[in-house]
Amino acid sequence: MDETASATAASILSEPGAPVVVFDRVQLAFDDKVVLKDVSFTLIKGHTKIILGASGAGKSITLKIILGLLRADGGVVWVNGARVDQLSERELMPVRADLGMIFQEGALFDSLTVRENVGYKLYEETDMPIEDVDRRVEEVLGFIGLSEHIDKMPSELSGGQRRRVAIARAMAFKPRILLYDEATTGLDPITATTVDDEIIKLRDLEGVSSIVVTHQLRDAFYIATHMAVRDSGGAVRILPATPEKADEAEFIMLKDGLICFEGNAEELRSSTDPYLRQFLT
Repeated sequence: MDETASATAASILSEPGAPVVVFDRVQLAFDDKVVLKDVSFTLIKGHTKIILGASGAGKSITLKIILGLLRADGGVVWVNGARVDQLSERELMPVRADLGMIFQEGALFDSLTVRENVGYKLYEETDMPIEDVDRRVEEVLGFIGLSEHIDKMPSELSGGQRRRVAIARAMAFKPRILLYDEATTGLDPITATTVDDEIIKLRDLEGVSSIVVTHQLRDAFYIATHMAVRDSGGAVRILPATPEKADEAEFIMLKDGLICFEGNAEELRSSTDPYLRQFLT
């Protein structure tokens, strides 16, 4: 992309309602196994897409295509104004620098402290002064309520705390898009809610665009129907979403390589489609 095109893309992406991820008729197969047959969707800046589907439906594959870890067989994929389906590995690096990924198990480095885990990318991949990195680490740990655990090892944390540290690590370098791959799987409902709250806070208070892959329906609906607000005293509260805010979180249901549903939580709940009804119950 030349400088003029890059500047134009940056201007468009800065506008409210701008698309940050676009899938246009994306296809992917492994030998005779077709995973994505014809998938199209758009993620708007500051909004959330929640991807549902049975095992093997292509939920996590979609995230890997966004990251450029897998290349689609057909279709077009845009991420922050760059066509990732056409980029080389070297050209993908700036795109990935604006993406944060939270894995199912957190994927923390067991031999590093919480501070070192959260600041890892900043320590290793930037020339930011150590004191500035430490300040950013303390800031993001404060945001997720884990400041007192900064010098602990991952083994000293609960499962939910490890997932939240993983979110802090992903947000430390201020990406505009966060991808969550089964971030609450294996957690009890109360602990999972603490992780859900962080996803909501990042979207509503930090303006992060997010794609959430999950098969945990309780968490999916909670994220879609709640919002974060900061009161006059600076305290953050999680409240039921207003109708306008609820429209900013959309579900995608994948089935047989296609999107069989796309809409908000209320539309999904009220659907009479037999497959959707069976999946939801």
